[in-house]
Amino acid sequence: MIPVDSAAAYDAARHRAAFIDRSDRARIVVSGADRASYLQGLLTNDVVALQAGEGCYAAYLTPQGRMIADLYVYELGDVMLLTMDRGVKEAVLTKLDQFIFSEDVQLGDVTDTFAQIGVVGPDAAATVARLLTGASAETLTALPEHANLRAHWNGDPVIVTRIADTGEAGYDVFVDRAKADAFASAATSAGAVQLDDQTAEAIRIEAGVPRFRRDMDEETIPLEAGIESRAISFSKGCYVGQEVIIRVLHRGHGRVARKLVGLVVDGDQPPASGAIVRSGDREIGHVTSSASSRALKKPIALAYVHRDFVTPGTAVSVDGVSAAVTPLPFVPRQP
Repeated sequence: MIPVDSAAAYDAARHRAAFIDRSDRARIVVSGADRASYLQGLLTNDVVALQAGEGCYAAYLTPQGRMIADLYVYELGDVMLLTMDRGVKEAVLTKLDQFIFSEDVQLGDVTDTFAQIGVVGPDAAATVARLLTGASAETLTALPEHANLRAHWNGDPVIVTRIADTGEAGYDVFVDRAKADAFASAATSAGAVQLDDQTAEAIRIEAGVPRFRRDMDEETIPLEAGIESRAISFSKGCYVGQEVIIRVLHRGHGRVARKLVGLVVDGDQPPASGAIVRSGDREIGHVTSSASSRALKKPIALAYVHRDFVTPGTAVSVDGVSAAVTPLPFVPRQP
């Protein structure tokens, strides 16, 4: 496939349609009659409330309230599909398996069975509809966030999910791994532009979407990363790590020691991951992700800073370069 320069790929993702093979994601199928109730006691969101065709974003926590993974849960009707960062797949599989006792639950690793192709941008629905049978642009546009449906591509069954973690609204299409290249070629013929990893990462950072193993890790509490409104149900029953979350919310009034914020940085180059954030001479945090923003024409970064310095407009420095705390997202999604 002919490479596309970053400017053209960025423009396509923001104003038309772009696609990317999301090989950084792992996929686990959870089957069995008890799959929903089993996951309900482990994940932070209300999994048991999901009907066929619905999904949610959730976190999997340790008993200490730290993150094992963030993941998307899709109820397909006969099985549940979980997607997560590929680097945490083995840990998630191992820990999930430890909690299966007499329940009717089976786990299957389908990471290498299916490819996960993301199609994003304002024209994503129309582009996906041109590729598939059984999924019109109107149907795709009407899908709520995290919803899923089944369709066909060239006679083969596929799963389509409404995604929100790339920075631009769009869809993930799950196809047979052996046919991923053919699907990518078809997406190009349908008008989408291939999105390179670096540009995809810049769009994610502009949207202020944290990514596991970059902006979140095994020491992160979900409230620090600001994902609680999307990932946590505050009305469901018990789950692993809930006691810590409730204690922070009620006794601590939701205050955590640090928070993930956006930084707009002076200068020409984005700061390195791990770069120290300071207020005067005081070390107050560190950078987790950074990029050169094509929209703002400035370097930007996601960083954890002490809770006393999270107010937008707060002046800080990053490795000696001036920066300012900025509300997230840096760049809103295109309508």
